[in-house]
Amino acid sequence: MNMEIEGRVIVGERMEVVEGTVVVGEDEDDAGRIVEVREESVESDDVIVPALVNAHTHIGDSVAKETGRGLPLDEVVAPPDSHKHRILRSTPRDKKRAAMRRTVERMQSEGVGAFGDFREGGLEGTEDLRAATNDSPVDAVAFGSGPPEVLDIADGYGASGARDDDFKEEREAARDYGKQFGIHAGERDADDIDGAFEYEPDFLVHMVHARDEDFARLDETETPVVACPRCNLVIGVGKPPVEELVEATTVALGTDNVMLNVPSVWREMEFVSKHYDLPDEEVLRMATVNGARAIGLEDTGIIEQGARARLVVLRGDRSLADVQDVVAGVVRRAGAGDVKNVVLR
Repeated sequence: MNMEIEGRVIVGERMEVVEGTVVVGEDEDDAGRIVEVREESVESDDVIVPALVNAHTHIGDSVAKETGRGLPLDEVVAPPDSHKHRILRSTPRDKKRAAMRRTVERMQSEGVGAFGDFREGGLEGTEDLRAATNDSPVDAVAFGSGPPEVLDIADGYGASGARDDDFKEEREAARDYGKQFGIHAGERDADDIDGAFEYEPDFLVHMVHARDEDFARLDETETPVVACPRCNLVIGVGKPPVEELVEATTVALGTDNVMLNVPSVWREMEFVSKHYDLPDEEVLRMATVNGARAIGLEDTGIIEQGARARLVVLRGDRSLADVQDVVAGVVRRAGAGDVKNVVLR
């Protein structure tokens, strides 16, 4: 028997609000898929949104929360001898895995259905992520590091930045494996952006210091960008030009390192909506379907017939009570306390 969820449904890529019922398939042929979005009068005032996608994380940092504050960026996170990397090397694997698992459980409880993690630590780091998420319904997309052989077990390759090393071999390996290659760029300054583009990446992360020529290049290449505005400000590298990035290409949202930034996509959406002149529908796309596409997930981050049934049901009687614009309410007011149910099929 199919599952039926009633309420105000945010449907399709345009994020349109309809009153009705989402029908989730339970039969063999359509199990885990949205069979139908039926527009009809319903009694529930819940709000049904696509499961959120956190498109850039470093959840290994879960063992180092609230350390490194006030240090320059390179001293905090740059490989191989930064504050973070020293902690990661000195922490037992079982402790790292347990901390990562707690972070994933938190994200799931708040409605995250998928995340893309730049996994430090080479093969061992990706193994730790797999172990921490092997029984989780959340899609943990691992962008490995270290030798190209990490692609045997990772979903893609996550390069730290063009100034840190030469990643030509890793880039070619990702092509050979048919897997994605992402790279940090333009976080501290613009000096590594040209080098990042030379790898013809599948997506870029940050682009805080993107220049006019970079916007033109993003437009030409259609390279997605994962923006992490809150973490960029916490680390002190600046405020990313999200409006200009959105004009140039597909933009997704990430929360970046857990060390200094809470992995809450709700907070990220609220921040972006209140600090940039963007439609709230666009901000919600950044936190759902855009993120899914950026990290290589299909049929995810959207509510429509045939898509994967990955949904968040928000209570209509708390933060969203009396809102005049449902999408704006979701983006600017909703949070973990409003989550009534998370459906991840």
